[in-house]
Amino acid sequence: MATDAMRSRLAEGGIAAGLAVVHSRTPAIARMAASCGYHWLFLDLEHGPMSLDSASQIAIAALDAGVTPLVRVPANEPAWIGRALDGGAIGIVVPHVDTPEDAARAVAAARYPPAGARSLAGLQPQLAYRALPTPEVMRQADALTFVVALIETREAIERVEAIAAVPGLDALQVGTNDLSVSLGVPGEVDHPLVQDAVRRTIEACRRHGKVPGLGGAYREDALRHYAGLGARLMLVGNDLALLVGAMRARAEFVAALDAK
Repeated sequence: MATDAMRSRLAEGGIAAGLAVVHSRTPAIARMAASCGYHWLFLDLEHGPMSLDSASQIAIAALDAGVTPLVRVPANEPAWIGRALDGGAIGIVVPHVDTPEDAARAVAAARYPPAGARSLAGLQPQLAYRALPTPEVMRQADALTFVVALIETREAIERVEAIAAVPGLDALQVGTNDLSVSLGVPGEVDHPLVQDAVRRTIEACRRHGKVPGLGGAYREDALRHYAGLGARLMLVGNDLALLVGAMRARAEFVAALDAK
């Protein structure tokens, strides 16, 4: 089975650092992320123009590079979830999980019977394209599959205890940007209302044996604060923002040289 750097890091009790991939389209980003010390990739099909084909190519490269590929699907639909997993994703991030029923639907689409209703594909990249007996394919694939529910609304926070209790769900990740909008404080990802929602989610995860995650809060002070609360599956930046930030800093540096 594929090496899973994300799970290994979480098993050590550390923070699994994730890179959101919204701009890159080539498999090279997987090797870059691994070289820079990231543990997992968040391949984003919900926002931006990335195709499932690009996400699958990057996911397969990530398996070889030793960084864990997760795909955020654009909708909580079996067709999207199944195809992303068949294409090489180890984990699925499902947006807008507002109820335990939403969470159960995601689990059913991601896991084989009897735990779910995922359709059985042929040879899989996560299993090195080996021809294995069907029961062994199902067992190994289920052991690898990591299901993440995105908690992004006031409604989800109100039901977070019940969502965290859903069997087959591995992690709850707070999407601080959309959550801040839902709570009436758009963009204020460290607002007390958002902080309280993150705290409630982390506590529910602890009670139900789920991994607490976080996304969208990329400033160092916010990352430090939420890590201190107990977030462990953390998106720490996205490729486009990091690229633009580095480009701007270099241009400003050269402009300052010219001014002298």
